[in-house]
Amino acid sequence: MTRHRLQGRTEAEVLWFQRRSFLRAAAAWSALGGWAGAQAQARGNIVELQGAALLNGQPLRPTDTVQTGDVVQTGPGSTLIFVIGNTACHLRQDTLLQLRRGETLNTVSLLRLVTGGVASVWGPGQRRLIVTPTLTAGIRGTGVYTEVPPGEDRSYFCNCYGTVDLTAGADQTVSTAQYHEAFWGEPAAARGRALRPAPELNHTDEELEFLARLLGQRTAWQVAGRKPAKGSAY
Repeated sequence: MTRHRLQGRTEAEVLWFQRRSFLRAAAAWSALGGWAGAQAQARGNIVELQGAALLNGQPLRPTDTVQTGDVVQTGPGSTLIFVIGNTACHLRQDTLLQLRRGETLNTVSLLRLVTGGVASVWGPGQRRLIVTPTLTAGIRGTGVYTEVPPGEDRSYFCNCYGTVDLTAGADQTVSTAQYHEAFWGEPAAARGRALRPAPELNHTDEELEFLARLLGQRTAWQVAGRKPAKGSAY
C-alpha cells in the first residue's frame, strides 16, 4: 500500500477504505448503479457515515441526501463519504464544509473548506473551485486532497492527479500532475511566496482510487498502469 506521511492525523483516518463496513457499502453503491441508480430509486447519496455529523445544523442520518447548497460538519472520530453527480467526497473528522450549487442541483460548483480535511475526486466538467481561508483551487477533472489543519493559519492542498489552477495571496500557478504535487497556501508570503511546495501528507493513493471507483472512474496512475517514483512511499 502507498501512504504519505501523517501529520496531525491517525492511521484510522487515512485507512478508512479498509473497513469492512465501507467495502460492503461501496459494493452496495456499485450494485445500485452508482449516482444514476441512486437518483432513479430516490435513494440517498451517502455511501457511508461513521459517527456523528450535522447537515445544515441538524443530525445527519445515513439515509439522508447531501445536496449542493448544504453545510456539512463531521464530529470527532467521524467520517462521511458521499457522491453528488460526478463528485465524490470523503470528509475527515472535525471537518466543516460548505457546498455551492452549480448549473444544476446535482452539480457542485464550489467546496468551501472552513476546517478539517476532505479527499475528493471530480469528473470532467467546467472549472469548479475548492476554497480554503488561504487558498483557491480551480479544478477540472481531477483527484485532490485539501486540509485546513487545526491550530494553523495555512492550508494544505495536494493535486493528486489532473490540472489545477492555484491561487494564494498574489501567487498563482498551474499544477498539472500525474502523481501528487502538493502545496502550502500561506496567509502571508513566506520568503516572498504565498504558495510553497509541500510534502505528501495525510492521504493515500488507495483512497483516491476508491473515490474514483465510486464514480466509475480510474486515477491517472491506474490508467497509465504505473506510479511515478515521486511520493511513492514514506
